Amino acid sequence: MRIKTLVGVVAGLSLLAAACGDDEAVEPAASAESSESVTAVESESESVTSGTDPAATEPAGPAVSSAIISLSPTATEMLYAIGAGDQVLAVDDFSNYPEEAAAKMQGISGYQPNVEAIAGLEPDLVLTDGTNPDFLAQLDSLGIAHWEGMAATSFDEIYSQIEQLGAATGHVGEAAELVGQMQTDIEAVVAELPVLEVPLRYYHELDATYFSATSQTFIGLVYGLAGLENIADAAAGDAGPYPQLTAEYIVEANPDLIFNACSKYCGETPETIAARPGWEAISAVVNGNVISMDDDIASRWGPRIVEYIQQVGAAVTTAAVTTAAVTTAASQPVG
Repeated sequence: MRIKTLVGVVAGLSLLAAACGDDEAVEPAASAESSESVTAVESESESVTSGTDPAATEPAGPAVSSAIISLSPTATEMLYAIGAGDQVLAVDDFSNYPEEAAAKMQGISGYQPNVEAIAGLEPDLVLTDGTNPDFLAQLDSLGIAHWEGMAATSFDEIYSQIEQLGAATGHVGEAAELVGQMQTDIEAVVAELPVLEVPLRYYHELDATYFSATSQTFIGLVYGLAGLENIADAAAGDAGPYPQLTAEYIVEANPDLIFNACSKYCGETPETIAARPGWEAISAVVNGNVISMDDDIASRWGPRIVEYIQQVGAAVTTAAVTTAAVTTAASQPVG
């Protein structure tokens, strides 16, 4: 396991003011995946260069971390899922799952982490999503080991992060077991999906201002497993993987499924969505295929993504039946 550390300690660090992107947020910019990985835990056999002598090396932190601060809700969920919850010292203010983790919130912000407050808790490992290099540099200057779990762009990346945390916490077997179970459960969902001649089309709603996510995002990959066609893809253009659509565009695209991923934080429901002007004619609304999803799971890539996939699979099965029934009824002669 390679954990970034430096020997020298720099005194008088001021409060870190730079905003740190959080995987909890449903805003597109905060959820965007990045290809620049600065993962600091990779192989247990690796060591790092000393900050005092470029030629010297030292052990890469503790063999097993037992005082962990997690500033990533996804990483927090992974830790508890592999049985490392007792090794968690504190979590950021968005790590609300499981309940035991939420009880360890100490007012630490994942957006603007206070490095002095974090150092005062004396962690032996800090987990982040790797989106704040200035903060990571400050951890390095204090000799505090850290691990970066970047927003996943594939299932293999999820599994890799779980296995890395298993190695860092001494839960290698539990991590391997969790990965295996996730793979089995996901394969079971995919195997039960209906075979459709024409793919169902969907709209993933990030918030009530019609921000969505394309197939190039991790959540888009999840829907891709179910063979769904994303209406946001054609509208992305220069907007990137999280375009803001318009109500008119969505109505005209007429999706078969609407996945409401802002039910918790926006208060949107199938009823409020159906009540929007013109939306009563959308196929998803007509056929009752507007599904409220868990906002937190939708914006994270932890073990609970299996639950999300299961919910998507059930929705696709239902929509396939209702869409076929409507099509058959429409094709029948009148009179």
